[in-house]
Amino acid sequence: MESKKNSLSTYLSIFLILVLINTLLSRFAIVNSPISPAPGVSGIYFAVAFMIAFGLWYGMWGALSAYLGCLIGAGTLIDMPFSMNIIWSLADFWQVLIPLVAFVSLGADITLKTRRDVAIFLVFGLFLNNLVGAVWGSSTLVAGGIVPWSEFGNVFRGWFIGNLVVTILITPLLLRFVTPHLRNTRSYVRGYWS
Repeated sequence: MESKKNSLSTYLSIFLILVLINTLLSRFAIVNSPISPAPGVSGIYFAVAFMIAFGLWYGMWGALSAYLGCLIGAGTLIDMPFSMNIIWSLADFWQVLIPLVAFVSLGADITLKTRRDVAIFLVFGLFLNNLVGAVWGSSTLVAGGIVPWSEFGNVFRGWFIGNLVVTILITPLLLRFVTPHLRNTRSYVRGYWS
């Protein structure tokens, strides 16, 4: 019983640290590279590259921390209406959950050792997840009346292309070189929760 309690407290601590990191990275990105007229959207949202790695290292703890990091750092801190923010921030959740589910269900190695692992990353951790996130986020902003329909294409392109660039430049390096060190810790999550 004590072991499970220690394990849960470890994961909750990691979760809170990840929420803080994701919040700061999100906020920094949207302040330094905003896409007009879309509040909370960044053309160089490098936070997503770290969020994806966090999700693959810490499972659902990482995915949920991506959602809350976006909710606070990219939504709440720009005064996005809360009712919209809780739906809009799911974009970051999808961008992390899709590669997590793919790697777990397909049994891929997140250190990207084989061509199959790299292909799974490219399809689910680079392209599909960022496509879904960009469509979700841009559509939510349009549906909520924050961005006019005429700007949907600009917001979508900025979001999608920016995320592709930062993900391909940062995430594979994190997965390849940091994962072997994290796998040796008790905090590393194999699967979804532990």
